[in-house]
Amino acid sequence: MSDNDSYKAWLCDLDGTLYKPGGLKLLMGLELVLFGLSDLGIIRAFREEHERLRARARDARHATPFDEQIAYTAAALKLEEAIVRRSVERWMVHRPARWLPTFRRQSLHVEIVAFRERGGKTAVVSDYPATHKLQALGWHHHFDVVVANGEPDGPDALKPEPAGYLRAAERLGVHPKDCLVIGDRDDADGQAARAAGMAFRKIG
Repeated sequence: MSDNDSYKAWLCDLDGTLYKPGGLKLLMGLELVLFGLSDLGIIRAFREEHERLRARARDARHATPFDEQIAYTAAALKLEEAIVRRSVERWMVHRPARWLPTFRRQSLHVEIVAFRERGGKTAVVSDYPATHKLQALGWHHHFDVVVANGEPDGPDALKPEPAGYLRAAERLGVHPKDCLVIGDRDDADGQAARAAGMAFRKIG
């Protein structure tokens, strides 16, 4: 039994973890330039706001971190929130989905399937909407729980806060010490795992 198998649950990040991000970023950058130039500034501002939001306290006026990120981006660009939300959903959720199968981490997929066959529990914990991407990957049936920012019952704070991972463990009925977090960023997934009292495996 490997160290990874000694845990009762694997809690996986999605973006950059379940798929290799490099090629997808190049494709989406090209698509934005060719077909979404008017949205390019919105997407850049949204990503920048995401990193800033990691480092500051949550604004209680907004129901979720995703709503807060939309609101701050809209305010910075002097746009309606609905315009920002449509742009983000188009370019960060729906359009990337058709390319995701091309960049799947197949070796991780094999590991996840084998872990579940041995009785392990699995969850996805993401700072972005995840369900549509999981369905596009064809992997949604491999996860018992999805805790995703921008979706119902999502995390109360972004990584490196441990809220999302702790919520996933609670929903799985597994103690944090029996959970392994698998992610691509030590400064986000790794720090969140350690704060939650969980082990961490960096991928990529």
